[in-house]
Amino acid sequence: MATVASGGTIPIKLHSTHRPKPLSPFLGRKLNLNPSSRTSIATLHPKTLAVVASSGVEFFDAVHNLFLGVGVGLPCTVMECGDIIYRSTLPKPSGLTLTVPGAALALGTLSYLWATPGVAPGFFDMFFLAFVERLFRPTFKKDDFVLGKKLGEGAFGVVYRASLTKKPSSKVPYQKEGDLVLKKATEYGAVEIWMNERVRRACSNSCADFVHGFLENSSKKGAEYWLIWRYEGEATLYDLMQSKEFPYNVERMIVKEVQDLPRGLERENTIIQTIMRQLLFALDGLHSTGIVHRDIKPQNIIFSEGSRTFKIIDLGAAADLRVGINYIPKEFLLDPRYAAPEQYIMSTQTPSAPSAPVATALSPVLWQMNLPDRFDIYSTGLIFLQMAFSGLRSDSALIQFNRQLKRCDYDLNAWRKSVEPRASSDLRKGFELLDLDGGIGWELLTSMVRYKAGQRISAKGALANPYFDREGLLVLSLMQNLRLQLFRATQQDYGEAAEWIIQLMAKSGTEKEGGFTEAQLQELTVCF
Repeated sequence: MATVASGGTIPIKLHSTHRPKPLSPFLGRKLNLNPSSRTSIATLHPKTLAVVASSGVEFFDAVHNLFLGVGVGLPCTVMECGDIIYRSTLPKPSGLTLTVPGAALALGTLSYLWATPGVAPGFFDMFFLAFVERLFRPTFKKDDFVLGKKLGEGAFGVVYRASLTKKPSSKVPYQKEGDLVLKKATEYGAVEIWMNERVRRACSNSCADFVHGFLENSSKKGAEYWLIWRYEGEATLYDLMQSKEFPYNVERMIVKEVQDLPRGLERENTIIQTIMRQLLFALDGLHSTGIVHRDIKPQNIIFSEGSRTFKIIDLGAAADLRVGINYIPKEFLLDPRYAAPEQYIMSTQTPSAPSAPVATALSPVLWQMNLPDRFDIYSTGLIFLQMAFSGLRSDSALIQFNRQLKRCDYDLNAWRKSVEPRASSDLRKGFELLDLDGGIGWELLTSMVRYKAGQRISAKGALANPYFDREGLLVLSLMQNLRLQLFRATQQDYGEAAEWIIQLMAKSGTEKEGGFTEAQLQELTVCF
């Protein structure tokens, strides 16, 4: 017995002949106390016992309410099936009990897992596809290749056309001997191999056809990374744009025949429209898998002769934000001629990437907070500008344009007002081309080239723009057409709904007609 200050007693049984019942029907855990702990409890002050008991009741009430609110858990926690003492006598329900809050939680979780850049696809790629690919990966060394013509040299390596020293085996299905491109990466070689392998698994049509990458150790030169692609052609968009025949030289490459149409703005607009659609489709593939290129420019866009499409190359500066590869908060790798004003794809306050699983789990949140894909959109907008204005295709002219745009606070409409009165024939022609069909080309351009990343359109949004209503030079593939229709439907429905909500909210509490009443606002609060 424990004596109370008022003279009463509280009976406490120190020993029991039967097994104690579980402390909680929800947790199913037993409270096992050794003799010493029982004695200490018996000697506690009654007020202390009351506080402990009260805290325990509050805790289990909170757990019970949590289960009821979420709608998942043990059957009796979801069902209002009477007193706890008699629950064991009730028939047990079969299957999983699902409530409206539980369904909402499940749908929200699924939406998060598949939101850009994709947590669920990221884990599947990281722990399954990449592992399986390594099992069947071919092995190469530098002696397996004969280097041929030098195709180019950049900040991240030297590119050669190459062929195998021996007849191609079945391990790599080449179209013919010599159809290879070999790159010796001087910097970021391991990163570029990672990016190309990720792209090959997730969006192979966006970039050049990657075969393999390997590390070559040499006693004289040390470790060197080599990357292998199938040869698809040498012409970059930069090379094609430098020709006086642009864009008609691209038309011949895409349709493989000369169009029997008069030359003029309509025909040029159709060609440029086709190039832009192909580039945006490629960018959307990269961004959907969590990769931001960070170095989009005409030199890094190659024309694939086999597929007759433009593809993106040179992923040395790319960052995989799904898992945090090649992302350093205060470091940027870019070409200042095509770089967005912010220079960084993420806020400099964003911490360094954690471990890959943690980074993957958090990637949708950081993506929506920073919109890093809009960095590539700005660069693509400048390419669009150069294709429309022939006078801006040289490096010096582009640098001068960037200075003018900066003085106009990166407002293209303000830039146009400043240069149009004294515009040269090249500038006037560009404005006329973009003003076709009610100015939808100019509207798309201004939505891509903006100072703030959050105000720029995404690749998906750009593809849904009315500028691409027509098919261009090539009929879209079935998948591309389905994606394009989905982009348009989603963009239109969201825009109309958002505009309607904004108008109603703006009129609420005013004397204007329409708007939400106080009761309707209260209903919205309850719903959300």
